[in-house]
Parts: sequence; C-alpha cells; structure tokens
Amino acid sequence: MADTFLTPNEVAEMFGVSPVTVRQWSQKGLLLAETTAGGHRRYTPAALNAFAQARGMRIPFPQADRLLIVDDEAQVRGYLKALFQAEIPELEIAIAEDGFEAGRLVQSFAPSVVLLDIMMPGLNGIEVCQRLKNDPDTVSIRVIGMTGQFTPEIEVQLLAAGAESLLKKPFSASDVISACGFEVAVTTTVTSDTKTTQILGDGEHAG
Repeated sequence: MADTFLTPNEVAEMFGVSPVTVRQWSQKGLLLAETTAGGHRRYTPAALNAFAQARGMRIPFPQADRLLIVDDEAQVRGYLKALFQAEIPELEIAIAEDGFEAGRLVQSFAPSVVLLDIMMPGLNGIEVCQRLKNDPDTVSIRVIGMTGQFTPEIEVQLLAAGAESLLKKPFSASDVISACGFEVAVTTTVTSDTKTTQILGDGEHAG
C-alpha cells in the first residue's frame, strides 16, 4: 500500500547487509528514515528507491508487486482494482483519479507499473508519462496506457513519451493483466455484457 513501511531488518535483507549497516546509513543521512512514536526507524519504498538509484543499484524490493492505476472515471478505477485484487491477491495497488495525484503517489508508493488513462482533465496521460520518463528517479517505471478514444497519433505520442503500449478500451481482463506484466489466469472478457462495456468501453468521457 501507499503507506507501507519497512523495518531495518527487512531493508537489511533486501540489500544483503546487516541491520547495523542500515542504521549507519540512516545516521549518516544516506538513507532517509521515518521515526515511529516509539523511536523506531521505518523506511518507505520511495526512500529505498532514492537510495538505490543514487548509487546505481538495482531496486531491491519486488517492484513487480506494485501497481498504480490512474483514471478519472471512478467506475474504471474500481473495476480494475477489483480485477487485479481478485486475480493477483499479493499485488499491492494504489489508485489515482488524475495526473497530479498520480505524481504524488509515484513518490510515496514507488510502483513498478503505472496503468495510465490518457484522456484526463488537467494533466493528461501523455504528459504524466513524459514526466516519469524524464525523471531519473522514475524512469524505470513501466507505463501502460489505456484509452477509449484511440487514434494512431495518440499511440505514437504515448510510445514516444516512453510508454510500453496503449490498450484500446474496451479490453479483456486477460489483456490488461498481461500488458502489465503479470501472469494471466483469467478468461473472462470485460466487454461481454452491458455493465462492463459501460465501465471500460468507448463512452463519451472514456479516457
């Protein structure tokens, strides 16, 4: 979750060092730590990201288990979150309703994959992707776009911004799970009935 905190022992295991070394990193100001009411150090994924990338290290925690869903439609966010939770129970998921909230969550949640709606008010998906890919701290995050207003021009712009692919709404459950890099264990098509078509289909406001 976005408020995940790790203990010195957990961080030590990730980096293959002793807890004493982790504490020394914090004392020297190399690894940012939060302090609990009881005086214990705790570490956020964002802090570990910054520490690892500043030293050219591979991010040690399982980034494939963190997904950020960004869409301005509440029904779409809710459906996709429920889908991923049902099919991949161990997956950590955060949701954002616009590009600005997505930017904040990228820092605190440290996702490995962002499932990103394109047509959003304010900061659109292409702009969000450009910001992620132009920042050394977030350039490694995989970006998968989705839109109900597909055009070849939008696809070209998104891929040029650094995204891996662009999904056309409506899409199947297996397609979106696979596009995000997870094992596909579902066969249900989300366009098979009116309700899901309204959620993920080409509506007037579909992104």
